Amino acid sequence: MNFPKLFIAVLASGLASASFACDYPPLVAVPEGASATIDEMVTAQASVKTYMESMDTYLNCVNRELDAAGDDAPDEFKAILVSRHNAAVAEMEAIAASFNDQIVAFKQANP
Repeated sequence: MNFPKLFIAVLASGLASASFACDYPPLVAVPEGASATIDEMVTAQASVKTYMESMDTYLNCVNRELDAAGDDAPDEFKAILVSRHNAAVAEMEAIAASFNDQIVAFKQANP
């Protein structure tokens, strides 16, 4: 391996280890609205809110890592951070949609 490739590999591994400082929140469970109790839905609402706040913290961390990497960071490293950001946003959207769907199901089952 020539020196420039070795340097980029070492730099990327060092930058990648810095991004591991961003703690990815655990996935939150959303109960089935049609069969859940009001207490389960209220608990789920609080859990989803906490999850969203934790994911915002994670996204801010990833964005700080991307900014800190700067324009000189290897393209692969930038692509990894952007991918992590996009995956987290997609997961947040899926959790929000799932919870909203279960709220609708709960309201239909409990008019």
